[in-house]
Amino acid sequence: MAAGGSLSRAERKAAARAEILQQEEQRDRRRQVSRILRKPAGERSPEESLLLGECEDIVRELERRRMKREGLRRRQEEVCDEPEELKRKVIELAAAVRSAKHLVIYTGAGISTAASIPDYRGPNGVWTLLQKGRSIRATDLSEAEPTLTHMSIACLHKHNLVQHVVSQNCDGLHLRSGLPQAAISELHGNMYIEVCTFCTPNREYVRMFDVTERTALHRHHTGRMCHKCGAQLRDTIVHFGEKGTLREPLNWEAATEAASKADVILCLGSSLKVLKKYPHLWCMSKPPSRRPKLYIVNLQWTPKDDLAALKLHGKCDDVMRLLMEELGLEIPCYDSPSEEGSHSRRLVAPPWSLEEAQMQEQQREPASQLSLSLSGGWFGRGCAKGSKKKKVN
Repeated sequence: MAAGGSLSRAERKAAARAEILQQEEQRDRRRQVSRILRKPAGERSPEESLLLGECEDIVRELERRRMKREGLRRRQEEVCDEPEELKRKVIELAAAVRSAKHLVIYTGAGISTAASIPDYRGPNGVWTLLQKGRSIRATDLSEAEPTLTHMSIACLHKHNLVQHVVSQNCDGLHLRSGLPQAAISELHGNMYIEVCTFCTPNREYVRMFDVTERTALHRHHTGRMCHKCGAQLRDTIVHFGEKGTLREPLNWEAATEAASKADVILCLGSSLKVLKKYPHLWCMSKPPSRRPKLYIVNLQWTPKDDLAALKLHGKCDDVMRLLMEELGLEIPCYDSPSEEGSHSRRLVAPPWSLEEAQMQEQQREPASQLSLSLSGGWFGRGCAKGSKKKKVN
């Protein structure tokens, strides 16, 4: 030992070497114990059984890790109730819907999988595939149409059985189903809406195309300009790691107000791993006896299962079909909007002969009132709220 009581350089190196050797010995012992534990108890030799008795701490640690992995695996499994059991639970859910004074629905990606839009944490979800190191395919959301669940929710709202919808989805299918914008809070934005934040109040542009083609995390300008003030428009998407600041279409104020009034909350197709982080949506400040009753429809485990009055293990469309039958309501069909007859602009390539086109041209409005439609579609597709332009239905 060097003067002053400190260790010499050689002594420090020897101590570090001894520590490394001890750690390697512990790792070898842990691997050895792990191999023994994988064997059935009847196939272990006396020496192996003796080693397990000498390494009780390692055995407990490995067993704890195994149980944790098993628990995580079970949580990712999809579980389906038997048809009779699911029917019984739907009858109970229908009674809750009828008696509810203020019913709020929380929706997640699971209600859009029937529209060929992948979810996040299902067996083929985006996060699940990425964690496995597998690639994910690009999905054209513009071709997606509202599912049976979307149309059922719109119908329930129309019949005053649902007061508000809080959605994590940004696919715009709730609005396309006919649900009024005031009745929905799209917490993560809407890929078909861009806004001008320089106008007061903010001016919204509801498009027939995806406005997020040029946007990304912390980069929200869409490349288009406000027709009123000329400022750049931005999308409404809230990415992971961002905090939503737009009033619409996020509509947080209406979401928290609806949650505070709710006596029943129905969660459809959401893992609730994100929504659980918003305490205002669960009335956690209230005593447990005064909180809204919680009903969950999901194939997988959610962190709110233990608090639920009822958990239904089934696909959202299957549950909502049974629920609407039990309530005696007919599910409306989605009527896809058509561009035909919705504008007076000339087509680039009219689908008729030249003679017919000339005859049609003579019957048209004066040329000064016409504008050319690109690709036979919308010219500057979409309309701004508050503008005097004719809205396109």
